[in-house]
Amino acid sequence: MSAPVVDPAHEALTRLWRGHRPPGPLFPHELKTVYAHRWVRFHSLPESKRYPDGEAEYAVLLDRYNTVLDELFAGDEVYVVTTGWSEVSEHTDRSVKRRAFHPEGTLWTTEDDTYDPDPAFHTRWYFYADRRRWQRGCLDRLLRAVADDRLSGTFVTDAGLTRMYHPYDGGADVILPTSQERDRMRERHADWLSAHPQGY
Repeated sequence: MSAPVVDPAHEALTRLWRGHRPPGPLFPHELKTVYAHRWVRFHSLPESKRYPDGEAEYAVLLDRYNTVLDELFAGDEVYVVTTGWSEVSEHTDRSVKRRAFHPEGTLWTTEDDTYDPDPAFHTRWYFYADRRRWQRGCLDRLLRAVADDRLSGTFVTDAGLTRMYHPYDGGADVILPTSQERDRMRERHADWLSAHPQGY
């Protein structure tokens, strides 16, 4: 089976990313480590509850997600990025669910994870992106899927790759341009922080 075709519309994103961290994109869960000096994590429900029960709790988590996204991106153009995967030898993305929740995404790039010495565990990751103007609520369907652990490996970034938002089931990792801006955001939403001494 032939490999998916990379969308040339994402060349600018690729150039920017290589300028920040050669040679290619990070896996979203790595952002908190690579940018630790600008990172903060917010939990999406009170008392660090992981999964919502009922619409009232979905409303709380979507409000928290969107509040921070608004603070990061209000009025700006953003890239929305989702990921899929396959075994390296397959040349096709297995992630049907990803396409359902991010139909606008076109293939940006691929990245092979060959860290494990056993080739049977080598994985090819597919990064899909679309560019849009941020509006509160425009990602609610996708964010609900993330909150339910039906979709992972998602992030949103501004067009200059200075602010990044990686939601996961239970919260979100946020990368700010400076540690001072990170500290101010952390203070604004202190009630949403983890009790863990390292902020996890």
